[in-house]
Amino acid sequence: MRYQSPEEDSARWTDFPFRDGDIVISTRSKSGTTWAQMICALLIFQSTELPAPLEEISPWLDFQVAPKEEVYERLAAQEHRRFIKTHTPLDGIPIDDRVTYIVVARHPLDMAVSLYYQGNNIDRDRMAALTMHPAPGDPSKPQIPVHDWLLAWIRAERDPREAMDSLPGVMWHLADAWARRSHSNILLVHYADLSADLDGQMRYIADRLDITVPNECWPELVEAATFTRMRERSSQLIPGASGVLKDPEAFFRRGSSGAGRELLSAEEMADYEHCAAALAYQDQDLISWLHRP
Repeated sequence: MRYQSPEEDSARWTDFPFRDGDIVISTRSKSGTTWAQMICALLIFQSTELPAPLEEISPWLDFQVAPKEEVYERLAAQEHRRFIKTHTPLDGIPIDDRVTYIVVARHPLDMAVSLYYQGNNIDRDRMAALTMHPAPGDPSKPQIPVHDWLLAWIRAERDPREAMDSLPGVMWHLADAWARRSHSNILLVHYADLSADLDGQMRYIADRLDITVPNECWPELVEAATFTRMRERSSQLIPGASGVLKDPEAFFRRGSSGAGRELLSAEEMADYEHCAAALAYQDQDLISWLHRP
């Protein structure tokens, strides 16, 4: 399946030459992408000092700001184990037995609230100039309050292929990954688990990637992956080299869970839960895993 928006195009994966050991990080926007990239970087380099900015080491292959050929060449020149970013669901990219696919899930309401604030931080004119697509809407028009925006986001009926950050798009992405979770090269990680037990989750990811880390290195690596330390190093870690973010430091806004639920009444939460369950094809195991405290 092809996923396409003014900024990204999953067709850029079609001819990508994978290597044995490659890692693909597949997440929805604002669901822990940079966190997963940083964890992979720390595990692979086993140092808190990265050899280059994170977006250069782990490029977003689908992003149409840079020509596909340029991204391919940059990845071909890498001698370390490669880890590549995508926001495309797994059914939109090639599945190769030599590759490990990490899918990070976050409570959709928290992801949506974070997306709302991220939207205010994007320079739409700059994005339009880079992608050669006109900026959507009127960038000078004030955005509606976050509560009203969130209700509209919950109730909107969108095509997941064209609106990947809509609730239907988020649930499609996660339901597809959930259906593949028994595959040995598919790894599902939950944002809430990273928040609750970062050390344990990093060890789990290292084990699944067959990476051995000396015991004495773990404390420093885990500390470097905390939200606080990553926010302190935002200039090295965020995807901002192209200038599409108005305020790069605002990229790491909150980092905790519960923002969406704090905004909704009990009736509105019930409406969300009904919509999410329908989009998850009433798979209660997926819903329980996704909505855990």
